[in-house]
Amino acid sequence: MKKTLIVVDMQNDFIDMALGTLEAVKIVPNVKKKIEEYLSNGDEVIFTRDTHHDNYLETAEGVKLPVVHCIEGSKGWQISSELPTEGCRIIDKPNFGWPNWKNENFEEVELIGLCTDICVVSNALIIKAQFPEIKVSVDSSCCAGVTPDTHEAALTTMKMCQVDVY
Repeated sequence: MKKTLIVVDMQNDFIDMALGTLEAVKIVPNVKKKIEEYLSNGDEVIFTRDTHHDNYLETAEGVKLPVVHCIEGSKGWQISSELPTEGCRIIDKPNFGWPNWKNENFEEVELIGLCTDICVVSNALIIKAQFPEIKVSVDSSCCAGVTPDTHEAALTTMKMCQVDVY
């Protein structure tokens, strides 16, 4: 069975820069270990990268979250250098969820990354809706939310939508 790990937005701006949190910093070793496990098993690893441009503050997202982040080409946009990316695919996505998962040939998907309560939950629910019969899971030890409370709320939401959370 083909297993896919989706590493959501493990970018500098979400870890320890513009929108970083202590909780995000703390999950980096867990995320690294999980990626290495998938790669050593020959499984697929896909990174998503939140990608904005100089007009970010003029976008709908920028109006509601007026913190410039993940500007394409910036240091904050880069995936953490602590994480292995060689042999992995990287998808630049312009907002919370990537609608083109439907073009994939998923058999089983696990999601990890940032932020649990925005991009992880969005992508998990999109994938579950597009592939209702496959196992979709989230490793909560490899995720962090904007706050611990909203992290927990997102995990509960995903459980209610038949995403396996552990």
